[in-house]
Amino acid sequence: MANAWRRDKPKALLSPKNILALSFFFLLFIFFFLYNRPPSNPNFTQTLKPQIYPIQPFNCFDSPQAYPVIASIVGVKHPFLYSLSDFGNLPEKPHKNIVRVLKGKPFRKPDISVTIQELLEKFRSEGRDGIVIDVGANVGMATFAAAVMGFRVLAFEPVFENLQRNCDGIFLNRVGDRVTVFEAAASDKHGNITFHKLVGRLDNSAVSATGAKLAFKSNEEVALQVRSIPLDKVLPPSESVLVLKIDLQGWEYHVLKGAKKLLSRKKGEAPYLIYEEDERLLQASNGSSKEIRDYLQSVGYNHCMQHGTDAHCTK
Repeated sequence: MANAWRRDKPKALLSPKNILALSFFFLLFIFFFLYNRPPSNPNFTQTLKPQIYPIQPFNCFDSPQAYPVIASIVGVKHPFLYSLSDFGNLPEKPHKNIVRVLKGKPFRKPDISVTIQELLEKFRSEGRDGIVIDVGANVGMATFAAAVMGFRVLAFEPVFENLQRNCDGIFLNRVGDRVTVFEAAASDKHGNITFHKLVGRLDNSAVSATGAKLAFKSNEEVALQVRSIPLDKVLPPSESVLVLKIDLQGWEYHVLKGAKKLLSRKKGEAPYLIYEEDERLLQASNGSSKEIRDYLQSVGYNHCMQHGTDAHCTK
């Protein structure tokens, strides 16, 4: 037992072996911290700058949560989640999209989602940078198609039920730093206009009651006052815009008139324009496709092609 004290002697805390172990765990911690940080986006650093707008963006945190929440993935090249908005008459007659989810089928690929992503990939390959404007965002099929690719989006949607679903999509896709939603209808005047929501299709609306019924085949609508604002009042002249998408069930001409400064930008700076051109809906709002085409030519959009009920225009 003469040498027992050697075995009982406390070991040095900073022995080479302990230092090596501590260094290993420190490096492991640093790796874990860096690996789990949100992905950086060096091409879109402007998203970190505070933006000041003439109207307050919709605050998802202050909004009542929609329920139930049923989300499905949209299987485009850059997939994203969206929150189903129209639940039909559950459980007797669920909406067809819910039936597809329950059967394990993927959601169909919306044409607008595919188109937006193809355009943005092209612009990115050309080194072009800018934002996407989604007028008549509905539940975000264009908005989230762009946001998951790293692009910043300004979305305009006047229907509260749709705003709730956009809030779901912002959370589910983790794009709160890229998507700004306005509870407003883009138009040619700053004020209020009357919108019509359809009973049984509260996720959709139109300015014209006749147009609403034409679009969604319903016999009953609810009129409500919504805020309206011209896009030129929202966008600063220095803001680069890559794509302007408009789908307002016949109100497109008024949106375009309220974006004259944006549309008058020179070639290479003016946005790629996508708008719904349905003659029946336009006439229900006292407009016409010819009126729109003439106006677009006056601001330099001389190349328009029809894709289904959408028109694609460039300078």
